Amino acid sequence: MLENIKVFKQNSIKIGNIYIDPFGVDKNYNDAKYVFITHDHYDHFSKEDIAKVINSNTIFILPMTMKDIYDYDNEALFVSPEQSYMLDNIKFKTVRMYNINKQFHQKNKDWCGYIIYLNDICYYIMGDTDDIDEIKGINCDVVFIPIGGTFTMTKDEAIKCLDKFNYQYAIPVHYGSIVGDKKLGIDFKTAIGDKCILKIK
Repeated sequence: MLENIKVFKQNSIKIGNIYIDPFGVDKNYNDAKYVFITHDHYDHFSKEDIAKVINSNTIFILPMTMKDIYDYDNEALFVSPEQSYMLDNIKFKTVRMYNINKQFHQKNKDWCGYIIYLNDICYYIMGDTDDIDEIKGINCDVVFIPIGGTFTMTKDEAIKCLDKFNYQYAIPVHYGSIVGDKKLGIDFKTAIGDKCILKIK
């Protein structure tokens, strides 16, 4: 379940040949079957890093509000929050992601986190969000949760947030580079124990 997961920087995640928000990618992979984008900020929609993962057959999944800035020749599926989709053999749902008391990620932007069902495993990529009502009651095997603060939840807010839904493993993201010291990950793991898996080195 966890061995095929790699986290680069921020919310940049690789699950087999699925990529989410490529940023800080360490080499040319160019094996992406799908690239999911949560929103259009530079550390989530990085063309330099996207070039390292895509090929001519890669399919993009992006929020509908990014349609006007999408300029790739690849097939793309534009999505809206709180919807369910089936793409080839991949089932996924969209979940809103936004800030509550800051303006970096506004609810009316309709940006998306993703719940992806893959090989009988459910992965929830929260994206750049705070502790919002829309996450209550979600069930997943693996959650990628932001802990860096400033643009997302802080470590302590993320720990509290985990009580609102069911998960087997939590992988902290969005820390250790632009905001949030890498020690945050260690502190997060200390707080929740073996349910935390650190993928940022």
